[in-house]
Amino acid sequence: MKLKDNNLFYVGGVVRDEILGISSLDIDYTYQGNAIEFAKNLDVIKVNPDFGTVRVLVDGNEIDIASTRIESYPRKGHLPVIEKIGCSLKEDLKRRDFTINAMAKRSTNNEFVDYYNGKGDIEDKKLRVLHENSFVDDPSRIIRGLKFSVRFGFGLDSETKKLQDYYLSNINYDMSYHRLKKELKETFNLNKDQAFEKFLSQGIYKLLGDNQILPSINGSIEELIKKFPCENVWLVYMSFFDLSNFELTRGEKRILEWNDKLRTQSPSNNTPNESIIFNMLREL
Repeated sequence: MKLKDNNLFYVGGVVRDEILGISSLDIDYTYQGNAIEFAKNLDVIKVNPDFGTVRVLVDGNEIDIASTRIESYPRKGHLPVIEKIGCSLKEDLKRRDFTINAMAKRSTNNEFVDYYNGKGDIEDKKLRVLHENSFVDDPSRIIRGLKFSVRFGFGLDSETKKLQDYYLSNINYDMSYHRLKKELKETFNLNKDQAFEKFLSQGIYKLLGDNQILPSINGSIEELIKKFPCENVWLVYMSFFDLSNFELTRGEKRILEWNDKLRTQSPSNNTPNESIIFNMLREL
């Protein structure tokens, strides 16, 4: 598949994964300038002028191309507002979540672009935000950091950890729980006890809503799910918390209702007999 222009760059995860030596499922393209103008002579499928993005068909493959842009967060914790389309690549990369996702490669000659030392942070196994208001603008980045720490074995650099701790002590609960849910699903569908342990020990669970109760867990959820596989892995981990701030599907709500019912019906005896188990599960 060939899609090349001197102002067209591979960005984000595909560049990071190449440095890590792992395969990447998605390839993100960014055009330094107006991507819609760039694509006008291509086979265009869909255009989003508000965000400066375009979807084109190249060799039978659908490719999304984003314009370089500057964003701001007039309403902290919610979707950003586009201030400028067609900014420099350096300005565009600065709006990313972590430096390891703020690298690029030119499509014509694979020139490596790393304004913010993302490669150095990969080598040091560090997660570092690009500015001090990163978590204030988008608290879901805290969950993304948790996901990357589990996937890659990275840790937060000292300043990023301070910023995270400060935000978790001063949470603005007027936030986009839709974005938070997406990151929770991706993180806990990995089914890693390590993610849950950090979620609790670092106080990240407080993002779910005010007055959350820290659960006490006996045993390994990861091993339990490996023994009894299920579709909604993330809900097993999140079932210990109040998710009333989230928009849940009908199926997700039913799973949590069943969980609450089982929890209240469970006998104090740790080895209930078959009839007790049957009565607990008969309507579920």
